[in-house]
Amino acid sequence: MPVYLDNSATTAVAPEVLDAMYPFFIEEMGNAQSVHTFGQRAKSAVENARRLVAGLIGASPAEIVFVSGGTEADNLAITGVARAYAAYGRHIITSAVEHPAVLSTCSSLESEGFEVTYLPVGRAGVVRSEDIRAALKDTTVLISLMYANNETGVVQPIAEAGAIVQEARRTVNPHLYFHTDAVQAAGKINISLSELGVDLLSISAHKIHGPKGIGALYVKKGTRLAKLIHGGHHERDRRAGTENVPAIAGFGKACEIARVSLNEHSARMNFLRDRLESGIAARVEDVGINGDPALRLPNISSMSFGGVDGESLLIALDLKGVAVSTGSACSSGSLEPSHVLTAMGLSREEVRGSIRFSLSSFTTQDEIDYAIQTVSETVEHLRRMTPLESEPHPAATRA
Repeated sequence: MPVYLDNSATTAVAPEVLDAMYPFFIEEMGNAQSVHTFGQRAKSAVENARRLVAGLIGASPAEIVFVSGGTEADNLAITGVARAYAAYGRHIITSAVEHPAVLSTCSSLESEGFEVTYLPVGRAGVVRSEDIRAALKDTTVLISLMYANNETGVVQPIAEAGAIVQEARRTVNPHLYFHTDAVQAAGKINISLSELGVDLLSISAHKIHGPKGIGALYVKKGTRLAKLIHGGHHERDRRAGTENVPAIAGFGKACEIARVSLNEHSARMNFLRDRLESGIAARVEDVGINGDPALRLPNISSMSFGGVDGESLLIALDLKGVAVSTGSACSSGSLEPSHVLTAMGLSREEVRGSIRFSLSSFTTQDEIDYAIQTVSETVEHLRRMTPLESEPHPAATRA
């Protein structure tokens, strides 16, 4: 039985999404910027999708900018704000557990003379509000904190951080903006912009059963951005380039499905994730959950297996039809240990023995039960074949 449990890397395209895209590959070939009928029908599809994307997060359609995906959204938000407001300060605050799209962008800005503070996290993987306040300077122009971590699923206190930003605008720097990478969170938990206090928010279609190569950046009205891509006046002069109409139409449909089914799908994924964790823990000794077990997305479980090499476990599971990951897909091929788990203070052995399971609304109970059996058998087999010295996991993180 093939079991796909790497949905944080990407998800299968929903049939309804494919149906929404199909006409724009075959019949509706117009450029959304053209004035003739074909172009206007394409433009209508783009604007309808913009409304649907906005509806998922409670934004105004005019605040949605279509981009190529989450990575571009993060780049546009961080670099766009940093360069647009450089005259008011060149200090950025982010965390040590961000996605590479954020960390690499911040590193690039450091080479331009910007100063970046990387906030620490504890074993729970959560940024502390007091650390945000302590890092603030009168030169801080941007704070970027991910909504939920792509490796552990840990949800950050975004609303608390938003309140800190609001206060800091009055007392520290009025030109301070707040961005959150919500690529993993969107469609999994309820996102209400009215409660968060963010100015920019990144989302991506292929994490919610939409197509790859399309995403969006929410830009609160009044927020200026320096361009990354120059050319025409597309996307209200925010992002030049001919619109990918089929992908945008599919993105809109994916957001519509996610919004309507969010509570049902989230509850089901949460049940299946808990079943996976408890089933494995009942059969395997020395296994721990990485990150706060309560403050997590319903579909992600990062588990550490003592005495097992994560890469070996991944390969062995793949040979038995179970697809998992050892961390971010964007870091695959890297020989470096997970920067997220390392920043959380896990031991080298725990980091080495960690595997990420990530579910979707398509995941079934039969698949979870097969995964429980396969993981349990494979871990025990690997321990017998290549025993490694292991330290017991702290009780607070044991499954």
